[in-house]
Amino acid sequence: MNSTKLDWINEEIGVLKESGLYNTIRTIDSPMDAWVKINGRPLLNFCANNYLGLANHPRIRQAAQAAIDQYGVGPGAVRTIAGTMTPHIALEERLANFKQAEACITFQSGFMANLATIPALVGRDDVIFSDELNHASIIDGCRLSRAQIVRYAHNDAQDLEKQINNVTDYRRRMIISDGVFSMDGDIAPLDKLADIAERHDIILMVDDAHGEGVLGHGGRGIVDHFGLHGRVDIEVGTMSKAFGVVGGMVAGRAAIVEWLRQRGRPFLFSSAMTVPDTAACLEAVNMLEESTELIDRLWSNAKSFRQGLEQMGFDTGRSETPIVPVMLGDAPLAQKFSQRLFEEGVFAMAIGFPTVPQGKARIRVMNSAAHTPQDIELALETFQEVGEELMVI
Repeated sequence: MNSTKLDWINEEIGVLKESGLYNTIRTIDSPMDAWVKINGRPLLNFCANNYLGLANHPRIRQAAQAAIDQYGVGPGAVRTIAGTMTPHIALEERLANFKQAEACITFQSGFMANLATIPALVGRDDVIFSDELNHASIIDGCRLSRAQIVRYAHNDAQDLEKQINNVTDYRRRMIISDGVFSMDGDIAPLDKLADIAERHDIILMVDDAHGEGVLGHGGRGIVDHFGLHGRVDIEVGTMSKAFGVVGGMVAGRAAIVEWLRQRGRPFLFSSAMTVPDTAACLEAVNMLEESTELIDRLWSNAKSFRQGLEQMGFDTGRSETPIVPVMLGDAPLAQKFSQRLFEEGVFAMAIGFPTVPQGKARIRVMNSAAHTPQDIELALETFQEVGEELMVI
């Protein structure tokens, strides 16, 4: 067979399969919930970021349906031309109030929020201090800005200060960190980062995608968790995880939000969030403001699951949140472990390079308020069975 210009793709895919890094993408053919169906088979779901079980909640569905009846589906335009509708403004005002921030702007996703924010605030003559384990959307936003990128050791405030002191040629400076790190489940020392940012007069930005609806009073996020209202310039969030819908947000100083309305490229050049999504997000805020029941249940489930795994002898890394990594190290082992869980009725995916460093492969367990105590018990029994079979414990 003659060589073609795309042969390298097949070769690289072969390498991924041989090294245990090939992603097998499952198709869900049921609503997203504690249990899902794949190929018609029910599986206990520990893969989704559906922390509060809102993705299939009746109130969220009803809010979306009612919004369609009133406003239709898609705005059919970017926000700055004809895509801003009443629900968009209502959501942004409610989110700003919920987050106790001066203002808020919404985007199509959390990824888009980062791509909009970072290049709009820093550029070629500026410097960004970025945690070495920051999410890919932060990394891509930093690259698009063309600013100098200085990585500091993960969650290490002392190393951040050292890196700041080492860089003396700059116009503007920004510190960026995830709030909750999605692969390890640990929390950024945002209080220490805020002290450093204030001491050096540097813009501080946190991406709280996995803290929205999880940390802080009533799920208000990492800024509320540390009591740092007014001290963090930019708080990026997502509504695709705990909110159970889709969309991104930037809450913070009014001047920054107004600038993003003028220069945030995904805001300027990509169509607005759909109306049912916007209304569903608004209903999620309503539910979070009404009660902490779902958040309390989420944390209780996570505690039970983590303690159960650790008592069996599993390594759960440095997690402090409902994200519980089962550290396995070897990528083929992680793939095999995930496959055996799947065969036994538990859906929990293996995570390997490049999402995590080489040699740090794991099963990432995502707990949810939708899980019952019986679900947690069944999952732990399955993890023990597979762990013993594969001689992990």
